[in-house]
Amino acid sequence: MSSLLPGNYPALLEEIKGRIRAARYEPLKPANKELIALYHDIGRMIAERRKYSGGVKSVIEKLAADLENEFPWMRDFSSQNLWYMCRL
Repeated sequence: MSSLLPGNYPALLEEIKGRIRAARYEPLKPANKELIALYHDIGRMIAERRKYSGGVKSVIEKLAADLENEFPWMRDFSSQNLWYMCRL
């Protein structure tokens, strides 16, 4: 069967696969922008409160546990990720 395929078939296949991947990613771009803005905002909120209170480590660990409990399908709110958000 492969002998019936034109020589440029692999290139055609790669081009189509690339278009499919791009089309699948395109609708996610606005959501990704919103998530990045959300992470930045969460980091800002934590950083602002850090100025006024001590024990930031315990606050972040508690936030991580509470957020992961509330949103178990999201893997974004580990204590390490919350620290990263504070650095954005």
